[in-house]
Amino acid sequence: MDIKNNVTTVLILGFQNLHNYKFLLFCLLLLAFCVSLCGNALIIILVSYSKNLKSPMYTFLSQLSLCDLLLSIDSIPSTLHVVLKEGATVSLAGCIIQFIFFVISEGSECLLLTVMSYDRYLAICNPLHYASIMGDGLCYKLSIMAWTPSFMYSLVLSVSISGLNFCGPNIIDHFFCDLSPILDLSCSDVSFVQMETKLLTVPAVVFPFLVIVISYVYIAKAILKMSSLSGRQKAFFTCSSHLTAVCLYYGTVMVAYIFPASLHSLTMNKILTMIYAVVTPSLNPIIYSLRNKDIWKAITNIANKPKWH
Repeated sequence: MDIKNNVTTVLILGFQNLHNYKFLLFCLLLLAFCVSLCGNALIIILVSYSKNLKSPMYTFLSQLSLCDLLLSIDSIPSTLHVVLKEGATVSLAGCIIQFIFFVISEGSECLLLTVMSYDRYLAICNPLHYASIMGDGLCYKLSIMAWTPSFMYSLVLSVSISGLNFCGPNIIDHFFCDLSPILDLSCSDVSFVQMETKLLTVPAVVFPFLVIVISYVYIAKAILKMSSLSGRQKAFFTCSSHLTAVCLYYGTVMVAYIFPASLHSLTMNKILTMIYAVVTPSLNPIIYSLRNKDIWKAITNIANKPKWH
């Protein structure tokens, strides 16, 4: 990565007004990191080895867990260091690399949530043909479609950011190497990168969100037409976890990246970033497994599996 600059290191300030609460915040972040690592890794292992989880829904769920795992590893350890030291230095190249991996995991998560909503649409609105439509071929194609664009987005942004000059200042008033703080370090004209980012949010965030909304409109209509109360409840519980994850994730991401920065303060931006970069990867395993009988059954089967000595 060839970066033309006079700045080699960046000072990340973190949370400067929370001196008295840094150990509490550190413990909460550490807890979130442990929950994310254990919860998402558990889902990936369960889907890989449990026969009752061999379906497209759980295949996409395991990939979503992989995204959350990558996001947590990319963002939380550095945040823990920043909070504990009340600021930390990192190389400029390292800061940009952290953001690039962030783009990959966040972009893939957006598209995987969209794929999961389409999968739920087929299962509820077209149940008789679901198995024939959502076969292994389509499942793999949708997975590729969810991951490939995020790598393309990261490549485009890395090339654009690498073309900027960084000549100071070298201070980021954030706990994370996000796009806006990185652009604030540049003494070049960043309007092109900002415009490029806005354009990329259309296929990465806006279009997927519209697909999810349309899918759930049809899902809601299909659920209301069901004559069986048990059928309605089953369909509702099947979709409620995914809908909760979508609202939490897209709500914060759209406010942070689509709405003008002037509408929310620096503190609000830190809170929004904390939600989708730290909280969401920790909550997703809980949201998807709390009422999921299949996952609990898989956990029970593994726990009761006889051990050979």
